[in-house]
Amino acid sequence: MPPAPPRSVLVVGAGLAGHATAQALRRQGYDGRVTVLGDETERPYDRTPLTKEFLAGRVGTDDLRLEADGEDLDVDWHLGVHAVALDPARRVVSTGDGREWTADAVVLAAGARARRLTGPAGLHTVRTVADSAALRGELVPGARLVVIGAGWVGAEVASTAAGLGLDVTVLEAAATPLAGPLGEEMGTVVAGLHARHGVTLRCGVPVAGVQGTDRVTGVELADGTVVPADVVVAGIGAAPAVDWLVGSGLDLSAGVVCSAVGATDAPGVYAVGDCSAWFDPVLGRPLRVEHWTDARERPAVLARLLLEGRADPPPRPPYFWSDQYGVRVQFAGRRHGDETVTVEAGDPADASVLAVYRRHGEPVAVLGMNQTKLFTRLRRSLATPQPVPAVP
Repeated sequence: MPPAPPRSVLVVGAGLAGHATAQALRRQGYDGRVTVLGDETERPYDRTPLTKEFLAGRVGTDDLRLEADGEDLDVDWHLGVHAVALDPARRVVSTGDGREWTADAVVLAAGARARRLTGPAGLHTVRTVADSAALRGELVPGARLVVIGAGWVGAEVASTAAGLGLDVTVLEAAATPLAGPLGEEMGTVVAGLHARHGVTLRCGVPVAGVQGTDRVTGVELADGTVVPADVVVAGIGAAPAVDWLVGSGLDLSAGVVCSAVGATDAPGVYAVGDCSAWFDPVLGRPLRVEHWTDARERPAVLARLLLEGRADPPPRPPYFWSDQYGVRVQFAGRRHGDETVTVEAGDPADASVLAVYRRHGEPVAVLGMNQTKLFTRLRRSLATPQPVPAVP
């Protein structure tokens, strides 16, 4: 017989993955106690519009809510509570206010923290609703915005700001933007959206620092060049929020390292969302996926493990999307880096592309730009790993 479900579950993190965990438990019939600790004071909200619709002022904070109207998950929410330590043997989480929280099962859903630069007023990072609201007030038509980093966050901020009438420059230290997730060829194609919409993109230009005393005046490059700026946004990535777990004995080498269904090596301790690195049976190593879809869907897998004692790994390859300059960019699959890439529909010159990545002749990933129907069809055809028994 499968082991009895835990009588209580403690979720550390009240973002997308934390809310989805509580929701999945209730939808799968769990009637035990669920407690959620949240670092921020806000109720669970969706971060994806923070660089797009919310930043542009087209939606408000109420539109970000993850909780549906009338939804009652019977959860004991504790917001504005900072986790500072975990004792996995006792399944005890200590918080900054001196309290200790315990449960039969602890789910770590602490997310990730944006890497931030320090400097004068006018220097921003976009990770929280407060970050986006502060930046929104400075996106004045005609202002000079410099975005440091041409990744997904930086590109979306640049797109939004350009649409609001700002003079936008994007600085990227790498020779090719998005080469990591997409490869050089397709990274160049997607990054070409900037120039098509009047945004200056400068690659291979490491940043030395931000200039200004009381307020930013420019960004200094490693070669001594200064790019004038009225507003600066640092989109330089994020790190898993695991500092508070140092000393816990958990494997933190790639985030919180887990099995293929979210279990850590510590009995009764699990992880999900941006802080977690689930074992990927295709790649043969833990993989940390920082995308909305995984944070939304993997908690259902974890809930089955908690309630039934076993579960199958996520059946679909990782997937993410980005909206830039009116173009929907979608990617699904796993890249090793040695794939061949072929454009099978559309034309890069028209910002409409369907590209397939093949390894040893087999499709392993697909990229779409304004090719939603074809992309969805090919995404479904990607090979998926065979289910493996869960190891609680």
